[in-house]
Amino acid sequence: MAINISSLKTRALTAVFFVAIMLLGLLTNAWAFVLLFLIVLVGCLLEFAKIIKLIYGRRYFFYSSFSLIYIFMPVLMMLDLGVDIKEDNGEFLLQYSPLFPCAIIFSLWINDTMAYLVGSLIGKTPFSRISPKKTWEGTVGGAILCVATISLAGRFIPEANQLDSIDWIILSSLIAVFGTLGDLFESKLKRTAGLKDSGRILPGHGGFLDRFDSMLIATPFAWLFIRIFLISGA
Repeated sequence: MAINISSLKTRALTAVFFVAIMLLGLLTNAWAFVLLFLIVLVGCLLEFAKIIKLIYGRRYFFYSSFSLIYIFMPVLMMLDLGVDIKEDNGEFLLQYSPLFPCAIIFSLWINDTMAYLVGSLIGKTPFSRISPKKTWEGTVGGAILCVATISLAGRFIPEANQLDSIDWIILSSLIAVFGTLGDLFESKLKRTAGLKDSGRILPGHGGFLDRFDSMLIATPFAWLFIRIFLISGA
């Protein structure tokens, strides 16, 4: 199959821009983090409304209320994991901790990338009719490499080794599994609506939902595990 150099350059430049913006929002400060995910929230809501309207027509307004669970809740949970509001002499200050937001986003990136690479190399068994390019080999391989990478990072990164290895294994496993389900769910929505991409904001990579579909489903499960078992006393 011939490689489209122009398309490849567009995808590469878009990927670099996307990663740079994400890292800026994740690693700078509380306000950058909040702004990043408010943009994600608005972008996902607009694209979801468009997809639901294509699927349900005039009834779309009723079904759009599902966005409260599918989009609003995960984004608010992500903000909750990163930002803490403290009161100091009558002033309310935002304190930011990037540990868990970065863990979720980096786990999803590693899972997606490794699943693609493993699937491209040895993938033979179709994973789902919803997403024909996914294979069991790629899906399982991506999850294993995601868990291995995050667990190792948890041991050697000072900010992360406050947690036990088993904590990182469980957390990254949840993110890998439910992130994959999130990708499949959004693919099903797009297929039902007759769309290839949810939007065009990222040339060569689609829209907001295409980039954050995994996060929207994985974040609630990660949040529950973190809040119940890791920082329940915080």
